[in-house]
Amino acid sequence: MFPQALSHTGAQGYVTGITAARLTLQDVLANRLLAITAFVVSAAFLLLLAVFRGLLVAAKAALLNLVSIGAALGVIVAVFQWGWGSSPLEVKESVPVEPYVPILMLAIVFGLSMDYEIFLIARMREVWLRTGDNHLSVATGLAATARVISCAALVMTSVFFAFLLSTEVVIRMLALGLGVSVIIDAVAIRLLLVPAAMYLFRDVNWCLCGRR
Repeated sequence: MFPQALSHTGAQGYVTGITAARLTLQDVLANRLLAITAFVVSAAFLLLLAVFRGLLVAAKAALLNLVSIGAALGVIVAVFQWGWGSSPLEVKESVPVEPYVPILMLAIVFGLSMDYEIFLIARMREVWLRTGDNHLSVATGLAATARVISCAALVMTSVFFAFLLSTEVVIRMLALGLGVSVIIDAVAIRLLLVPAAMYLFRDVNWCLCGRR
């Protein structure tokens, strides 16, 4: 009725209130999400390329970060929208994922995962520069940093999961997503997929990295 009432007056009407503000925020974030994701991934790729001088190392790290974030968002959807395992979290009905949740998770998880990646790859690169043996560098780097990465991930996961005790659904949503993403990133990606990929690709990992 609102558009019809103003159709012949030449006036322009606006809708205010919490609902209108939330819808506007949702549209703005949805339109910016792809650009923000591209910027974060590109920045991470260029940074790792400049630091480690390995094209494959940088590309692999940037793409695998998206895997951990995507998996965590899938867990959020399964729990809060599909109801899988929602009883312990006292989620009694379907809850929509807030539009700012993916962006916050993208920013936080990318920062944490880059720390783990740098710990791991820096140690591997040191051995590679010294020996030129990719297999030895992967084994040594993993053995030297696995405990550090695991302990750091355990601390961050405990912090995030502590917020599951909150009464706010959005806070619990973020806590679950961030905690799961850290577990996936530290265990499945940094300590399993990354070393396996580095081992399989051999010296191609360091195609831009000359030995001293």
